Amino acid sequence: MASAPDPSSPRTARVAWLARAVRPERAGYWLFSGHLLTIFGIALSNVFLGLALLAAPWLLRGRRIDWRPLAPLLVPAGFYAAWMCGSVAASFDPLTSLSGLRELFTLSALVLAPLFVRGEREVRRLVDLLIGVGALFGAAGLAQFLLGFGGIDKRIRGPFSHYMTFSGLLLICDLLLIATLVLRPERRKKIWSWAALVAINAALLGSLTRSAWVGLGLTLTLYTLVRAPRWLLAYVPAALLFVVLAPRPLVERVLSITDLQDRSNYDRFCMMKAGLAMVEERPWFGMGPDMVERRYAIYRPPGAPRYEVPHLHNSFLELAAERGLPELAAYLALLAGTAGVAWRRYVREGRDGGPRSDLYVGVLLALLAFNLAGLFENNWGDTEVQRPALLLLAIPFCLGAGDKESGEEEEG
Repeated sequence: MASAPDPSSPRTARVAWLARAVRPERAGYWLFSGHLLTIFGIALSNVFLGLALLAAPWLLRGRRIDWRPLAPLLVPAGFYAAWMCGSVAASFDPLTSLSGLRELFTLSALVLAPLFVRGEREVRRLVDLLIGVGALFGAAGLAQFLLGFGGIDKRIRGPFSHYMTFSGLLLICDLLLIATLVLRPERRKKIWSWAALVAINAALLGSLTRSAWVGLGLTLTLYTLVRAPRWLLAYVPAALLFVVLAPRPLVERVLSITDLQDRSNYDRFCMMKAGLAMVEERPWFGMGPDMVERRYAIYRPPGAPRYEVPHLHNSFLELAAERGLPELAAYLALLAGTAGVAWRRYVREGRDGGPRSDLYVGVLLALLAFNLAGLFENNWGDTEVQRPALLLLAIPFCLGAGDKESGEEEEG
């Protein structure tokens, strides 16, 4: 008769570790995380997200899922997806607009996130990994200065094909990191946190992307006004130092933000007028996905600098013009649902003194900055930026899912 294995033996310990490592929930977590950590290569990111989707029925088998707490997230997301399909059907060219349904694949992350990323520990690990990846991207962007990048015609872009994708991702990582440093004093002792902060913000400046600067600057100003208004006095000497010490092209780029004579600013004004005309003509289902670019020449003002544009450089107007006002309302409801849950949990858990206040504040700040930047750039329509933004939308629900599991274990 075979004897029972010795629980203290190294072999038994290795088997137990391997069993924990390959648990279905761990596999789901790393597949989901992989699609965010490999966002620099959209094909690779798609592979991870696709595997997470395909494996979900097996990885989640036997688990009881309570969908009710996810209603503020999934109800507006479901309406958003359904209206998108209606917009395709009502498009001027449904075959062209059919490609817009690829976004449904990316939106599946909203369902997968609370199922695979559950609880504070897993959320923190993924947020830290995302910040670390953002810091590496920032360092890669800064290294591009050595290769001749840096001018307005050849901006740094890290591993991405476009500088706005680069700055959009860095913006999200930056606000998550800032919230952590402000609300978790122990993290201020970590050298890597400060190194990441320097790399991300230096790269944001070097990208010369004004929409990201506006999003970051307004968000930090509002947060400072609410949390410590006396620190606003530091803006004056900081601005003077910037004007004196910063390179002249950088100062000129900052000053151009409010310059109405700036060609790109006027171009955005023309895009806004064209987009509003599109919405006025077709307010319910819009032009159809991927049709704004094709029909822009019809609606552009006569003096517009360009006859063709890839999009309207405004996330909100792009949604309304492309898919109708109900789609824009669904997007705003999605933002409101997440912000409401994050705020209520932040207050209930003790505001800044709560153990997870940095995560809730980080989500609120990053979403605010993302959407402020979206007034000047279609970052919601950029898949590489949209996917981290979807994680922001899901984080409060991921934390709630972990709380529910902990409560059930205590009752058991």
